[in-house]
Amino acid sequence: MNPPAAPADLHNPALNANAEVVLKKRYLRKGPEGQPLEDYRGLFWRVAANIAAEEAKYEKSPYKPEELAREFYALMTSWRFLPNSPTLMNAGTELGQLAACFVLPVGDSIDGIFDSVKHAAMIHKSGGGTGFSFSRLRPEGSRVGSTGGVASGPISFMKIFNTATEQIKQGGTRRGANMGILRVDHPDVLRFIEAKVREGDLNNFNISVALTERFMQAVEADESYDLVAPHSGEKCGSLRARDVFNLLVQRAWESGDPGIIFLDRINRDNPTPDQGEIESTNPCGEQPLLPYEACNLGSINLALLAARDAKDGVDWEELARVVHLAVRFLDNVIEASVYPLDEISEKVRTNRKIGLGVMGFADLLYQLEIPYDSLEALHLAEKIMGFIQAESKSASKQLAAERGPFPAWKSSVFGQRNVGPYRNATTTTIAPTGTLSIIAGCSSGIEPLFALAFSRHVMDGEKLLEVNPWFETALKAREAYSKTLMDDVAKKGTVHNMEHVPEAIRRVFVTAHDVTPEWHLKMQAAFQKHTDNAVSKTVNLPHDATVEDIWKIYWMAYEQGCKGVTVYRDGCKASQVLCAGDSQPGEKMDAKPANGQVAVKKRPDVVYGFTQKVKTGFGDLYLTINEMDGRPFEVFAVIGKSGQSRMAKAEAIGRLVSLAFRSGIGVRQVVAQLEGIGGEYSVFTKKRLLKSIPDAMAYVLRQRYLAEEMVQEDGESLRASCPECDGVLVFEEGCNKCHNCGYTKCG
Repeated sequence: MNPPAAPADLHNPALNANAEVVLKKRYLRKGPEGQPLEDYRGLFWRVAANIAAEEAKYEKSPYKPEELAREFYALMTSWRFLPNSPTLMNAGTELGQLAACFVLPVGDSIDGIFDSVKHAAMIHKSGGGTGFSFSRLRPEGSRVGSTGGVASGPISFMKIFNTATEQIKQGGTRRGANMGILRVDHPDVLRFIEAKVREGDLNNFNISVALTERFMQAVEADESYDLVAPHSGEKCGSLRARDVFNLLVQRAWESGDPGIIFLDRINRDNPTPDQGEIESTNPCGEQPLLPYEACNLGSINLALLAARDAKDGVDWEELARVVHLAVRFLDNVIEASVYPLDEISEKVRTNRKIGLGVMGFADLLYQLEIPYDSLEALHLAEKIMGFIQAESKSASKQLAAERGPFPAWKSSVFGQRNVGPYRNATTTTIAPTGTLSIIAGCSSGIEPLFALAFSRHVMDGEKLLEVNPWFETALKAREAYSKTLMDDVAKKGTVHNMEHVPEAIRRVFVTAHDVTPEWHLKMQAAFQKHTDNAVSKTVNLPHDATVEDIWKIYWMAYEQGCKGVTVYRDGCKASQVLCAGDSQPGEKMDAKPANGQVAVKKRPDVVYGFTQKVKTGFGDLYLTINEMDGRPFEVFAVIGKSGQSRMAKAEAIGRLVSLAFRSGIGVRQVVAQLEGIGGEYSVFTKKRLLKSIPDAMAYVLRQRYLAEEMVQEDGESLRASCPECDGVLVFEEGCNKCHNCGYTKCG
């Protein structure tokens, strides 16, 4: 499919350096040999023309398709609005699947389960992410009537979904991402909470427990609550609610998993309850959907709508114009999209849900000199989102007059209340903006900035200093800017404790870890008040945060009206509890028994692993790593065509590393000891210089095991390295992402 050529008079979008990298790598159409078939201008015209072409279907439209295409092109290339990634990638192409979020049902039968696996693979291949509720599946140990066998339970089937996802790489542009949800009253809820306690398990899933009002009331009253078998509806046990809540909190403290959603609250806002209950959300949790529903999302860049001479510092007139155009754009996307299943096409066009949100909120606050953690910021957040909600409903009402309301309107809550009619069952969502915010050159979603300055990795290991432009401008205006200060900020990411920086700068230019968890949560709640769907936001906590801190955040989320919450304690992945041998989940392996000697784990008769070849200055190193419980257990090193001395050294290092692993010493500590050791001959790999045999061993271990963990370098705590570019991974909007190349764990 070849979209019409862009008119010659269209302007060329001005790209920041990161946007250029991300667009080339992930968005531009490519030929069979990987050669680009379009430039950035062509990409945005392809999208604009394809989406605007749908306007020809509607006789009452005030726009002609080419006129509207120019409006859409200007809207996107001015970075005021961007649609979700599948729309940018696939609009005007043969694939044509434009939605980001899907929810699929998982029925309590082999046919139902494996139909869902197949459908998920189709969606992942087309560029979408999937959410599932596994709450319909009978618990582990239940009888299966048709065979007389015993059910293996939801967790075992989640592993099948996880493995299938691993094989689908979404055309090399987006990885498959899943959300797995289980009701808190399911008999297997404790197994579910522990499902990701071992690093690497269910690595293609975010998981959340669906909490009910009854459960939360039982927590508050310190009562027990009933567990219900989904296949029979019968009570099959009970648990003390506070014990379950405490376990949720403990696991979130250790690793960030699982999250929680408030299921009854989500269903109170279900606009079409006659079509069933909402059971699940999309992978990042911001889009609750009915089974077979999909939703296309888009975000407005608030950083470009600051106007100091306007009321509250926002250009409200321009914001209204952008909202109306964006709603028209997203409604057209519904018609333009080619969905992977007939059931999805029918459900999407019945309810016509769209999700308009924002990005660049932190940048807007910087420009207006409003601290993120202030009442003024909360009030502005509520006013902005309230305005977007009202204008999006106005735009949807206008589209209903032109095109008709969504087919299920009469039976919806709006029809029952005689409100509207609207073209769309929902209009607003605060979604993760990931790569979109990189393209637009603004802060992510409603998150605070992760760092005011950082080193960006470019070709051949070179690093370039990247500084937030509003921060740089403010420093220069106060004559406080210097190269030395910028280097210092790049190391720390923040000026929070730099007393030589003007106090006004330190108060306004806060970052994610300068903001206390309570203020993170308050901001999420402020945006949720005027959002139809839900809000993607991470509540960041410092490494020394306590379990009690997370308990308070969870309870605060419940009290303040959030639909779910994701917490992330800085560095928690590196301190995650390891389970080995006979250890039970939640028990640390004791490395110092009572006699004072180190406990060395015994080797079983059979272990499994892999062998990786890596170049060194002495020839190819063949490093075999055997694993136990997903972690390295022993290492064997063979250096090809080398003398006995080098072979002996490689074997000795392998033995000592094996002893360390069997004694409970973590990968990080081993890598820290081996990494950077110099030798006589060095050799370049694709990613970096390998200086010696031990350095090469550290390289393999880091690439295999530390892509998602915190690492230590020269005493400074750094975030995990990106598996694609070695850039910095940041946990925000509920997911690991790289601001350097646009990689995201959640698709």
